[in-house]
Amino acid sequence: MSKGFGPDELLACYARGTFPMADGRDDPRLFLVDPDQRGILPLDQVHIPRRLKRTVRTTPYVVTINQAFREVVELCAAPSGERTETWINQPILELYDGLHRRGHGFSFEAWHEGDLVGGLYGVRLGAAFFGESMFSRARDASKIALVHLVAHLIAGGFRLLDTQFLTDHLTQFGTLEVNRKTYHMLLAEAITCPSTFPVPGLLVPEPQEQDLSAAQTHLDLPPAQPVPMPLHLDLPRPLCLQSAGALCLETIELHLAAQLPLHN
Repeated sequence: MSKGFGPDELLACYARGTFPMADGRDDPRLFLVDPDQRGILPLDQVHIPRRLKRTVRTTPYVVTINQAFREVVELCAAPSGERTETWINQPILELYDGLHRRGHGFSFEAWHEGDLVGGLYGVRLGAAFFGESMFSRARDASKIALVHLVAHLIAGGFRLLDTQFLTDHLTQFGTLEVNRKTYHMLLAEAITCPSTFPVPGLLVPEPQEQDLSAAQTHLDLPPAQPVPMPLHLDLPRPLCLQSAGALCLETIELHLAAQLPLHN
């Protein structure tokens, strides 16, 4: 591949339906792939296993967006467990880091007690998201990151979640294969549609600073009243890039419920 191949050329490849790979982590060469069969996760047919739903609601993990993009790619490239080789080499790392700095590369990170224990990264173009790779160093960490991603895609009006290939890990979520012609039709429509990403209503509000000079004692405070957080914020509120698990799961469940046929 030409030395002049950079982030802009990479984004153009995604628009045409191709993506780069390498034969190995230590092989500096790249080649473009346009598979006969393409893995996609239809956003109106997502399946979240029941046990994983419980885990998302009770997980000790904190999920963030774009807080450690390069580290996520590096950990996806690192050998782990039975996987001794990956297709992510140094040129790929630099290309996607360039896409990230241009606002097209995104990562979801799962943290536990300050440690990065799982995550995924991919590319956004219009209303299409191209999932590249994921890693996990703790139970369900990458799966939880995927649930958060799917919720933001649904709420943000996305039309296509490209998983590249069909794997056992992704099949449990409803991933299926389509042929090249069908994929290119879906892609052509999706990249021309508007989208929102990440979705502000699925982010955790920043804690407000308090004026401690006039602090009340706990005896003076009125009883706390729970206030539900809307999926879409009507008023500007300070937000951090921490994704709210319960809201993400609710978004997916409401979306799937709307797809069910009505019975008399």
